[in-house]
Amino acid sequence: MPDIIGRRQFNLGLGATAALLGNAGTLATAGAKAPYRGPNVIIVRFGGGVRRRETIDPKHTYAPFLAHKLVKRGVLIPNMMIENLEGLNTSHAEGTLNILTGRYMSWRDAGSKILEDRLEPIEPTLFEYFRKAYAVPAHRTLLINGEDRPQEEFFAFARHKHYGIKYRSENLSLYRYKLFKFRKILAERSADEAELKKAQAEYDKLKSMDYRGVGIKQTRELERFWENWRKDYRDSGLINPRGDRLLTELALRAMKTLRPALMMINYQDPDYVHWGNKSHYTRAISIIDKGLERIVELADRNPFYRRRTIFVIVPDCGRDANPLTALPFQHHFNTRSAHEIWTLIFGPNIVRDKTYDRQFDQSQMASTIGAMMGMRTPRADGRAIGGIFT
Repeated sequence: MPDIIGRRQFNLGLGATAALLGNAGTLATAGAKAPYRGPNVIIVRFGGGVRRRETIDPKHTYAPFLAHKLVKRGVLIPNMMIENLEGLNTSHAEGTLNILTGRYMSWRDAGSKILEDRLEPIEPTLFEYFRKAYAVPAHRTLLINGEDRPQEEFFAFARHKHYGIKYRSENLSLYRYKLFKFRKILAERSADEAELKKAQAEYDKLKSMDYRGVGIKQTRELERFWENWRKDYRDSGLINPRGDRLLTELALRAMKTLRPALMMINYQDPDYVHWGNKSHYTRAISIIDKGLERIVELADRNPFYRRRTIFVIVPDCGRDANPLTALPFQHHFNTRSAHEIWTLIFGPNIVRDKTYDRQFDQSQMASTIGAMMGMRTPRADGRAIGGIFT
């Protein structure tokens, strides 16, 4: 059974974190709407599905910053699992929602097409818990997504009567930038008719991807963010970074300008191994590792983040290397290794240089993050992990 924290120990750990960082030391209630003074939390989905061997194993890692340096700064949990439930897929969207909601099967099919999932969260996310508990504007909660998983654009809030769109996060992604760009091109009317027609078609196509039908509107702060992004990278798409390098650049710029208190970065490129080349997988792990190094370095020197930011690094799912399959490193066959993940947590008031080699569960992440931030996560199944606070 996964280790769980008792209620008294939970409150003691939360109180210690709050005392260190100037919080009130008590759990926020739904009606409190107090200013948030707790730690910033940056969740890094070490995504696209990765194995322990190529990530946290110091002898075989392709992520040397993670495996040799970051692990000394916090608590490494090498034996985290995704529970093996009937109907539960070990995949990227599902793993992301497991982390955000703390509850398996916390979604419904919103009308999937062939080779295109359309999942809709039905349990509240960490963003909703956070913004309902504290007076925090949307742009200070960010979900940063890759360009190849459009459904993850719509994971910022759940269809739940006590939470929902009112408490959503904002999103940063190439998808959101393209919506902004084409809308601006159409409003400016400075392109020729052929370009305007093309822009309208692209804009309509992007809007049609909103399968939840809630509309794609971002705050003034996000509009300014994209205006500055457009000045630097212009409209061609040939200058800005792509893939997971893009997510790193978005995260760094957001930290400097928007200063999110809660941010989730959904790295994804290791999944390109499905094309059949092992190097797509190992190289992508290295790219995430280098991006992580840059983000941590900024957090260490930026006055808003320095000494008051907790990182939670966790994969969406694992992988296996079945020699009987044509493509290596799969995660769709429900093998044990596809359920095997890990977590690294570090930051102020977190135990340093500890390997917590007991079994924990991916569903515990939401409650654990809630404990760090002084907010209740009543719909989460997994309980907060004990033994990580100093």
